[in-house]
Amino acid sequence: MGLTEIAPDVPLQQFKRTKIIATLGPATDSYEQVLAIIKAGANGLRLNFSHGTHEEHAQRIKWVRKASKELSKPVAIIQDLQGPKIRLGDFEGIINVQTGQSLRFKYGADFAKTGHIPIQYDLSKKVQRGERLYLYDGKVRTTVTSVKDDVVYARVENDGILLKRKGMNLPDTDFGGDVITKKDREDLAFGSTQDIDYVAQSFVQTADDLRAMRKLMKNLGMSARLIVKFETAAAIEHIDEIVEEADMIMVARGDLAVETPAESVPIVQRQLVGMGLRLNKPTIIATQMLVSMTERPDPTRAEVSDVATAVLIGADCVMLSEETAAGQYPIEAVEVMKRVVCYAEQHSPLKVSWPGQTDHSRQAAISDGLISLSESIQAKAIVAETKSGATARQIASRRPDMPIIAVTSDTRTLQQLSLVCGVKSYLRPADKLAAQKLTDWLREKKVFASGDVVVTASGRHPGVVGTTDTIKVRVLE
Repeated sequence: MGLTEIAPDVPLQQFKRTKIIATLGPATDSYEQVLAIIKAGANGLRLNFSHGTHEEHAQRIKWVRKASKELSKPVAIIQDLQGPKIRLGDFEGIINVQTGQSLRFKYGADFAKTGHIPIQYDLSKKVQRGERLYLYDGKVRTTVTSVKDDVVYARVENDGILLKRKGMNLPDTDFGGDVITKKDREDLAFGSTQDIDYVAQSFVQTADDLRAMRKLMKNLGMSARLIVKFETAAAIEHIDEIVEEADMIMVARGDLAVETPAESVPIVQRQLVGMGLRLNKPTIIATQMLVSMTERPDPTRAEVSDVATAVLIGADCVMLSEETAAGQYPIEAVEVMKRVVCYAEQHSPLKVSWPGQTDHSRQAAISDGLISLSESIQAKAIVAETKSGATARQIASRRPDMPIIAVTSDTRTLQQLSLVCGVKSYLRPADKLAAQKLTDWLREKKVFASGDVVVTASGRHPGVVGTTDTIKVRVLE
């Protein structure tokens, strides 16, 4: 059975528009679990390269593609690179710290012998006096007092404990373009040999970091699209140029809430979703969306509200991390998320508007005309032929009321579009009548009914990027 050869059994009006991304890990580490998680509603699966071996990730990729084919459902695979995630090193037991105490950090130190707390990155070359140094993901706050002989000295500002390998955040430190690590390069080279649809870059500080990553991907011959993860204070300072450079935006709220004031994160989230809508860049809301479901079968009311809010403000995707990677209820978490998404979409009191057009290209004008025509004649769906996915993304960013059905001859595009809001994609050979043939097939399968009106977008040169130039109205018989 080929991909997308089974017609959906859900009425058009009930299509889930906002997409769900789930993270694979120990809790979902079998073909049966991967199949179940896609069946439950996942449209994208994230591989977290902070954990696991290349062999484990290769096996998961095979399971995803096999399950995708079995369910006749396109699924995007995201390779999430670790980036310069700075962690404490290994030491025995717990280190108790008190306000006012001075701590000493050194790359690869032996704590038992020297009293220097080991770290997994040589910060002595990067940090300066007066900069903030947050430990254990923000639970212990310190300020750098001096750097001497490769040792970083810091003053503790609150009582707490330190455990080995816990994360560190440095909101004031400039890494000077040094955010692509040796591990990232090795992982990316591995990813270039695998069936990867997106690469997510971590701890980006400037647009130059993305340009460097894109160059690496190009040299490796990768066709994956690049996701920027907003999780540093520096990235927020360079928000416009970074968004312009990225293909997709992830609001990584965990580290972002440590590096910037927690109260600023909801505002940054709305700002980034708005920028994504304006610039045709799909957006992902991530971290702690249903985190209580790692240990409980039901979410909190606040978590349900958080997922619904992401839908209402126009995010393309909502993402699960530890809930599906290491939680006790991975499948249930996806099912809950799907129920919340569908309810929010079907009962939304708001319409997401497209805030101010900046794109005056022919493609943008065609998309505007297509939607305007579709709405005025109350079309059941927009059917768009697309080689690269650009036409479908352009239409989706305007958030029309009707479903967008994309037909493409490119498998990579098919899978990448599974993370774009409101788009249901199908794989068909390049053909001058591809949109018409797909529409006829969906009519045969009773997805459309006799008398339904659809609007199609196509080009004179099927399978050629950037040639969409024709809009047609069809009344189905």
